[in-house]
Amino acid sequence: MRTVLVVGAGQSGLQLALGLQDKGYEVTLMSNRTPDEIRSGRVMSTQVMFDTALQHERDLRLNFWEGRAPRIEGLGVSVAAPDGSGRAVDWLGRLRAYAQSVDQRLKMAGWLETFVQRGGRLVVHGASVADLDYLSGTYDLTLVAAGKGELVSMFERDPARSPYDAPQRALAVSYVTGLRPRAEHPGTEAVRCNLVPGVGELFVMPTLTLSGRADILFWEGLPGGPLDVFRGVRDPAEHLALTLELMEKYTPWEYERAAGVELTDSGATLAGRYAPVVRKPVGRLPGGGLVLGVGDVVVTNDPITGQGANAAAKCAASYLSSVLMRGDRPFDEAWMKATFDKYWFTTGKPVTRWTNAMLAPPPEHVLNLIGAAGQLQPVADRFANGFDNPADFDDWFYDPVDAVDYLAEVGAGAGASSAE
Repeated sequence: MRTVLVVGAGQSGLQLALGLQDKGYEVTLMSNRTPDEIRSGRVMSTQVMFDTALQHERDLRLNFWEGRAPRIEGLGVSVAAPDGSGRAVDWLGRLRAYAQSVDQRLKMAGWLETFVQRGGRLVVHGASVADLDYLSGTYDLTLVAAGKGELVSMFERDPARSPYDAPQRALAVSYVTGLRPRAEHPGTEAVRCNLVPGVGELFVMPTLTLSGRADILFWEGLPGGPLDVFRGVRDPAEHLALTLELMEKYTPWEYERAAGVELTDSGATLAGRYAPVVRKPVGRLPGGGLVLGVGDVVVTNDPITGQGANAAAKCAASYLSSVLMRGDRPFDEAWMKATFDKYWFTTGKPVTRWTNAMLAPPPEHVLNLIGAAGQLQPVADRFANGFDNPADFDDWFYDPVDAVDYLAEVGAGAGASSAE
């Protein structure tokens, strides 16, 4: 039986630990918090997971909340008019398979308890580099999935894959109850992406939290801009009031359905910022031991494209496959690099390219694509399903010529359908 140490109990670390455990590996998991501490803590993310990532959870029998979480059937985009008169663009793309969001406090606490119930060894301890230096020699493989703190310093920034060296958005999150449905699509659960040019973005998404059905209000503001006002706000009620004030000013169509919303609990707000970065996957310990970075330890993207939890799930699934294929051979540095490369080229690179593109001011052909989606439903649907498979954007989104050709093709198809 091969032994594995997994450090970090987020989406990638826990999913990978449970997957290895399911395949007969002897797994030790280090978490800096107990399940009860996670449940009673502050919200950690704005996760919406699309079908491919959800399937990885189903494959491991970890989809405990699938029957309770809202089934997200679409993804809508609204663009604020420059003169403040309302929406210049507004459309809803249909997903081929539903997405879902489960508050990570609920999910990670439940998964931790499941890991222990299935016979795993849980160590509640905030690991340091010195701890890993001492422990790693007793395991066949050490995986680091804790994306913050001292351990990240072991993984060198990859400048060739990291165009940004500073945060590109200031983030502010509120989990609320009482949000009314959009009047134009009252029966459809959907993620709403509201773009305010020169200011930032507001995302509104259905979720399942500790107390049941809720919605997430998530501002992404340009640093130094009018949305960058949450730093230093500690009181949850003040955080929500500021969120609503900004909604009233910049996205009044969303504000009008938010009258009477309340925070789900005292830990329902979060604010912060971080720089997108890709790191080299192998960390070297002071004693010479090697560790492999997992998930956002090695690929950290801004949440503007909603890929954090999805990429983490796909990374865990990819790494699990690589570990199983290794058999009883050593987990050496060459294998670690090859394992990361497999994940990078299938998932990490397409996600990073798309996310970095969305952080920059959109070029004219992208604006044309977003506008065309309001007239051509296949374009709206392709946008929406790109959240599940970001590699699809390579064929039509980045190059102006590809975009023109794609719109001409879709337009011709729509014209033929109308003629029939």
